[in-house]
Amino acid sequence: MKHISILVPKGAILASLEGSRQLLTQVNGFFAMRGEGPVFTVELVGVTQETQASGGRFTIHADTVIDKVAETDLIIIPALDGDLQQALEDNKEFIPWIVSQYNNGAEVASLCLGAFLLASTGLLKGRKCATHWMAANDFRKMFPDVELVTEKIITDENGIYSSGGAFSYMNLILHIIAKYAGRETAVLAAKVFAIEIERENQSSFLIFRGQKDHEDEPVKQAQEFIENNISDRISVEELAVKFAIGRRNFERRFKKATSNTPIEYIQRVKIEAAKQILEGGRKNVSEVMYEVGYSDTKAFRSVFKKITGLSPMDYRNKYNITFS
Repeated sequence: MKHISILVPKGAILASLEGSRQLLTQVNGFFAMRGEGPVFTVELVGVTQETQASGGRFTIHADTVIDKVAETDLIIIPALDGDLQQALEDNKEFIPWIVSQYNNGAEVASLCLGAFLLASTGLLKGRKCATHWMAANDFRKMFPDVELVTEKIITDENGIYSSGGAFSYMNLILHIIAKYAGRETAVLAAKVFAIEIERENQSSFLIFRGQKDHEDEPVKQAQEFIENNISDRISVEELAVKFAIGRRNFERRFKKATSNTPIEYIQRVKIEAAKQILEGGRKNVSEVMYEVGYSDTKAFRSVFKKITGLSPMDYRNKYNITFS
């Protein structure tokens, strides 16, 4: 039987905490219906027996506290709410316990913004991690030694898991159920809880927001120039000349400041504009393509799908608000 410790941090988002508990305990229910014993022991584990959540609106009663858990098989860190720097300070007592348990063979999973607490342990250094796309810039700034993969729904690397934004935590829990209790059980859980199984990509949900929380003023001006001239074809050479910086130096500074190369930034800005047009209007794909500065249909479709995971037509069909 696998022992699972769902942490109860201060500022936990209840949906991910209680949702995970329900999914995992339901697995035991499935086995009981077949006359078999439980596969999971699921405990809520806090630093203290009672913890405030959702801005003090709720009090969570933990089953036990970390000092009393000598050994566990899986630690689940739920999503955090509010100011993340403060949340890390409020929950720093978990960190040595998580590290100790991982070094003793436990696996660790973070859900959505729980990735910030997981990254604070140092266990993610040099590894891939997913989190909510809205927090991507803050995460990269705070944990530059972690490879953030904003497009991923889940990551699974050397006993460390993470999930993307919001309710994508359900896909990670299903992934864990499949590993621990078998794919058949995970499929059954997906059906019972009406979860779309095997989603791998959250790119179509992303809203690109350029990283501007930096001190490189010429790069910031270049970002604004790109954003204000979406319909133009802008080259890296043109930007370097315009802001009087050698091309190689410009590319290096731009990547350091924004976490994107200039070409990536130009593409993301244009595709974000294309997405907004496809969502809110009735223009066809060719009209949208020209409006955001592309003249090659194949290139536009290729870049669009690379960034969003969908073709322009599929994206419009899925998200357009004017179509009935």
